[in-house]
Amino acid sequence: VTRDRRRFDAEWNGRRFAVMDTGGWRPAGKGERGHLEADIREQAEAAIAEAELVILVVDAQGAITTEDAAVAALLRPVRGRVLVAANKSDNEETAAGAGVFYGLGLGDPFPVSAIHGAGVADLLDEAASRLGEAAPPTEGQEESPQVAIIGRPNVGKSTLLNRLVGSPRVVVSPVPGTTRDPIDVTVELDGSPYRLIDTAGMRRRPKIAEDVEFFSVLRARETLRAADAALLLIDAREGVTQQDQRIAREAASSGAGLVVLLNKWDGIDAEQRERTTDEVGTRLAFAGWAPVLRISALTGARMKRLAPALEMVLESRTRRLPTALLNRLTADWTAAHPPPMRKGRRPRIMYAVQSQTGPPTFVFFVKGGTVDDTYLRFLEGRLRGACDFTGSPLRLAVRRGSGPRRNRSG
Repeated sequence: VTRDRRRFDAEWNGRRFAVMDTGGWRPAGKGERGHLEADIREQAEAAIAEAELVILVVDAQGAITTEDAAVAALLRPVRGRVLVAANKSDNEETAAGAGVFYGLGLGDPFPVSAIHGAGVADLLDEAASRLGEAAPPTEGQEESPQVAIIGRPNVGKSTLLNRLVGSPRVVVSPVPGTTRDPIDVTVELDGSPYRLIDTAGMRRRPKIAEDVEFFSVLRARETLRAADAALLLIDAREGVTQQDQRIAREAASSGAGLVVLLNKWDGIDAEQRERTTDEVGTRLAFAGWAPVLRISALTGARMKRLAPALEMVLESRTRRLPTALLNRLTADWTAAHPPPMRKGRRPRIMYAVQSQTGPPTFVFFVKGGTVDDTYLRFLEGRLRGACDFTGSPLRLAVRRGSGPRRNRSG
């Protein structure tokens, strides 16, 4: 199932370290999956080169396979930083039989059961003893903004991540659905660090055929909900599809900032460019506040515009309107364009406050009736005109009452 390198933070007996999970390594071979397997193998070998310690996992319920022998040969030159974990040692018999893997020439194997936890403590003790001293934590260091790369399958998300990283960090394949797990990496753009997360292509539920793909899409949606900003990739050659619309709505409702990227822009003619631009204006009108960039992730064309756009979106997401100013503006707006009457009653907005940022959230306290969604969209338009919230969704809520008691002493 795993295809790319996935990084996880871990701790054992007070020792912090990072664990990198890789796809299954297979020797070079032919077949219709040959290209994909070559990319997976390249990712695994890159992880081996970077790692301070390598844990080779073998199946204790079988003998040494041809593939075990091949990967052992790959690791033998660095055997001093290799541990062998004989997994599925679920009972005394299989644990005793794990000794056969001594024949790999990589030292004594550790019988473990990943599913039950047996023997894992001994493996971790040995791993921790082989690791160098951990770097001390940096006091007061802020976390990098989390940016999710989202979109339909095969629109260029992994290509974009590799372009920003500057190396083939993730597997890129013409086969849709290559990325299955969120892959995150920290990169520096225009001097600022960002934690970029490449997600699986998001499809409609009826088109999700496998359990693996279902959970991949589920994790992509969880990543989006936790993100500070999202880069929505759209294939400019195909224009804005219904699924692009659905994903854009998910991004807007998640609260993340949003940048729309029309990818593969260099691969279309002037007529298609005009048609795609018109589709963005009409089919993504509900997210008209999101900046739109025309790029080519493959060639890097116009990529220099991405970092300034991300910075602007993240600033918008944390912008705050002073309460006094917000109430003066609200009074002007409602006087010029009062809320419509409902059931013979006209509601009055008594007080307004921005309750939070990330995304900016506004609460309007109302008496005398209810304010409908149409009027809330009117207020959102006025808020965007009064303050630069480019790239950030706004959340508006209505509560009954006069609002917090005001200080009348001054």
